[in-house]
Amino acid sequence: MKPWLAGLLLLVPALTLADPAGVHTLTTKEPADQVYDHIHNALEGAKFWVVFEADMGSRIEKFAEDWGTDYNRNKLTTIKSMVFCSLWWTNQLTNLDPDLVGLCPLHLTVYARDGRTTVLWPKLSAMAEGSPGRDIALALDQEVSELVRGVVTPE
Repeated sequence: MKPWLAGLLLLVPALTLADPAGVHTLTTKEPADQVYDHIHNALEGAKFWVVFEADMGSRIEKFAEDWGTDYNRNKLTTIKSMVFCSLWWTNQLTNLDPDLVGLCPLHLTVYARDGRTTVLWPKLSAMAEGSPGRDIALALDQEVSELVRGVVTPE
């Protein structure tokens, strides 16, 4: 491996700490399972349908031996994701731009590390730029963001 590439790879974990442009992030000291449950309940209470849930952390853990030192280098203690949808919002998006159906269902991920829990979900504004359905996508993004922020106390 080229020395400059090895040095760049060492920086990758540090670079992932920056807030990605297309992703909302919210960090709290609340336990990950509690945060996940609060978000799940808030979404379903607002008529979002949680279509699928994945405990990715427990699935990844099964590869610890195979992956050796490459396993969980950021020492995450929880990684859970949910896929959710609102049929009303899906209809509104596709009425304006059928290609925006690619936004539905939506997803979010909760991970924990060092006593902190982080919630991540896509910024629909970045995904719908230039679309005739951009305003509806922004309204959906705002509703999801308000739901998440309404049940998670930021750090």
